[in-house]
Amino acid sequence: MTSAFDLTGRVALVTGSSRGIGLSIAEGLADAGATIVLNGVDPVRLEATREVLAQRFGDDRVEARAFDVVDEDAVAAAVESIESEVGAIDVLVNNAGIQHREPLVEVSLADWQRVIDIDLTGAFVVGRTVARRMLPRHAGKIINICSVQTDLARPTIGPYTAAKGALRNLTRAMTAEWAGEGLQINGIAPGYIHTEMTQKLVDDEAFNEWILGRTPARRWGTVADLVGPAVWLSSNASDYVNGQVIFVDGGMTVVV
Repeated sequence: MTSAFDLTGRVALVTGSSRGIGLSIAEGLADAGATIVLNGVDPVRLEATREVLAQRFGDDRVEARAFDVVDEDAVAAAVESIESEVGAIDVLVNNAGIQHREPLVEVSLADWQRVIDIDLTGAFVVGRTVARRMLPRHAGKIINICSVQTDLARPTIGPYTAAKGALRNLTRAMTAEWAGEGLQINGIAPGYIHTEMTQKLVDDEAFNEWILGRTPARRWGTVADLVGPAVWLSSNASDYVNGQVIFVDGGMTVVV
């Protein structure tokens, strides 16, 4: 019997996947059988990541496309290239994102806009471009990577909090318009995940103690914790799941 979680034969594009959460999700989708297309804005780092994964999964199952998620022309060209050279995109994971830490009264408009553009508008631009291909096929999975800041807020990360909160409602808007044509659009909201980008927070003794005390699971999340939900939402096992944001946070958002 074929598993409902089997992704063999599917093509998955994961934005922001040269490292961190995006890389782990892409690797997990490949483990489940998918052909993956990595993305990033640094061609050198992206190619290095592609080569590592290609050694494991084979050159025919690991591709890479360097583009900026807010550049409409570059996104359109990349999607056209993927669909003509690799295959129809079955799964899109909108993972590309950045953080900016500064009190709201001091954040420049340029820094505010930069975070909103990459974390929110990028998901709109790439999501809409890919959906235009998925809709006539009446099939497709879109996963928007949200955050516990979709529900919560902390000082000094206002632009990120605003973007991730809006990303949940973008997920709902996509569902309202596209679910009737056979697409499933959902979100994954990671809690505090130990990655290269959060290492400084892990090393901050006071902050680390706060995380451990605030999280019922009493630990930081790992990138591996996100793979199972991503495979589920990419597979036939989630065909009647739509417009949901799945919190993978060790229980952080359900306690006070």
